[in-house]
Amino acid sequence: MRFGFKTSPQGTTWDAMLAVWQAADSMDVFESGWTSDHFQALHGTDPATPRLEGWVTLAALAQATRRLRLGTLVTGVHHRHPAVLANMAATLDVISGGRLELGIGAGWSQEESQAYGIALGTPRERSDRFEEACEVLASLLGPDSVTTFKGTYYELAGARCEPKPVQRPHPPLCIGGSGERRTLRTVARFAQHWNFDTGTPAEFRRAREVLRAHCERVGRDPAEIRLSAQVRLAGDPALAAAQAAEFAAEGADLAVVQLPLPYTPRVLEPLAVELAKVG
Repeated sequence: MRFGFKTSPQGTTWDAMLAVWQAADSMDVFESGWTSDHFQALHGTDPATPRLEGWVTLAALAQATRRLRLGTLVTGVHHRHPAVLANMAATLDVISGGRLELGIGAGWSQEESQAYGIALGTPRERSDRFEEACEVLASLLGPDSVTTFKGTYYELAGARCEPKPVQRPHPPLCIGGSGERRTLRTVARFAQHWNFDTGTPAEFRRAREVLRAHCERVGRDPAEIRLSAQVRLAGDPALAAAQAAEFAAEGADLAVVQLPLPYTPRVLEPLAVELAKVG
């Protein structure tokens, strides 16, 4: 099993995030670093809580590190037109020397979407739009020189994305979510990486089996899809490592540890020691 960490850019400062990422970049046990992507404070936090924009932050972190793979868990595709997101992703992959993981999801926050005047839509509309967005992203970031696409939500005519990303055919599409009927089917069709956000190892196992069934139906080898799960560091790093081990036993390849606020590099060394016992 490999390990990553996550620092949501909410209720923190740039200097604090930077210190954590640069320290982790020197620790081989951490393969990747992740942020989240929202426009205002969520999860029951005071709405006036500061929140840094996810992709600008990620680009700065790419320049401040040399080794860590990096991505968002996850970007709601309704936040940005997928053609715009494709160009952002290609540029960041170039800037980082091919280290981007393109974390995407269908979107979920009605509060945030309404505040920004962005249509979230019904669950069915979100899923339909998400499938179209994945197709657009894969095409624009892939080897084809132009993309022409006509769907319900997106329409492109001879669209280009240049330069192409360093990673070929494109940076891994990391889809977050566990919806059994639609999200996991979209993972089977498009993703190279599936992230299980919250839940128990038993729930992860069930979702993994549903994903395998979807892969069989679309003719995809499930071994082509990396499986990851998020765990939380809440005090004792040995407990976080034990949670990671439980997910590893159920087939997870990567555990992403959500670090607690206030962010400080001091938590990394004891966490790395415990994670190394699992890996």
